[in-house]
Amino acid sequence: MGSKELLAEALKLKLPERFALVEGLLESLDKPDAALDEIWAEEAEKRLQAYRQGRITGVDMETPFRE
Repeated sequence: MGSKELLAEALKLKLPERFALVEGLLESLDKPDAALDEIWAEEAEKRLQAYRQGRITGVDMETPFRE
């Protein structure tokens, strides 16, 4: 069955069933990447330590949005 036929069949579903189908499809596209999460966690720790040691300073939240 091609995508057009599949869509036609999906549109025949009741609204809650279509919602569940869409939710499942979107979830299948958004899989977390454990390796990437680990890299970001390490980077966040490095930045926090640098901040606490005074090697870097913070920026108020409004500054980046003004620039």
